[in-house]
Amino acid sequence: MDNYKKPAGNRKGKQTPDSRKKKSSESRPSYTRRRDNDEDSGEKRPYTPTRPSYSRRKDEEKPFREKRDISSYPKRRTSDSGSSASKKTLQPGKTAEGELIRLNRYIANAGICSRREADKLIVAGAVQVNGKVVTELGTKVSRTDKISYGDQALSREKLRYVLLNKPKGFITTTDDPENRKTVMNLIARACKERIYPVGRLDRNTTGLLLFTNDGEIAKKLSHPRYGIKKIYHVGLDRNVSAEDMKNVLIGVELEDGFVKADTIEFVGDGKDKKEIGLELHTGQNRVVRRIFEKLGYKVVKLDRVYYAGLTKKNLPRGEWRFLEEKELNMLKMIGV
Repeated sequence: MDNYKKPAGNRKGKQTPDSRKKKSSESRPSYTRRRDNDEDSGEKRPYTPTRPSYSRRKDEEKPFREKRDISSYPKRRTSDSGSSASKKTLQPGKTAEGELIRLNRYIANAGICSRREADKLIVAGAVQVNGKVVTELGTKVSRTDKISYGDQALSREKLRYVLLNKPKGFITTTDDPENRKTVMNLIARACKERIYPVGRLDRNTTGLLLFTNDGEIAKKLSHPRYGIKKIYHVGLDRNVSAEDMKNVLIGVELEDGFVKADTIEFVGDGKDKKEIGLELHTGQNRVVRRIFEKLGYKVVKLDRVYYAGLTKKNLPRGEWRFLEEKELNMLKMIGV
């Protein structure tokens, strides 16, 4: 007995890896349950959760997915070569030459006037379809029909919308008898359709100018009823006083009426009192220059930086671009 030594694993306070493993397994709960009919036998099976399982065997039919009967589905058309090819079918109200549209829209698309004014021309008997006078509103025509307004034959052109960042030295007109440079020279290669400027910018005024052959949108943008928003960057010959800033907001009496700005503020950090940002909704001719001339200032620089939701972003001076779809949709929503 004197020579007997206890094993190292049995010493008090010390445990061997085997003893720790045995103890932890005994204290850990068992995730097995007995079968109801084999409780006495002691046979165990792996625990199965009470929540239904959504994984099934491949050969087991899924009850929540119904089989579809595709026999009634229309068959895909195929070309002569056997490959699938989609063929457009004519819908009601369309012809092989194109869709039928209302006559007033056809006239507006030709750039003559707006749809509302086109209705007046139709009622007045000024429009002919295939050589016959048409006075009934709602008449529909196609591309093959010959439409004429007076002695002028109309053609339904594709509607175009071009935005130009106008530089100095160009006048806003489609034709000049003195052969001066016009804005039409800057957009000559934009499209084959004949487009017209919406509104005017002075020869020495720079900034945004829209061109289109859509008579309806051009009418909306030019009519004072819709109050199209315009923002100008104005450079003056001397500092603007605080009193004159208030006068511009209160209003200035001009030859053709009373005009006031919606907002006016200094550009940038406001250190340069000659640089002014001006927001207007009026469409009077040369209105910005006349406002400051009335107060005794001379406009050195005038740049239209915002027009009807359109901006000069990514459009260098003297360059043009077509309107994006979201911009066009915005213009079409005016007055709706």
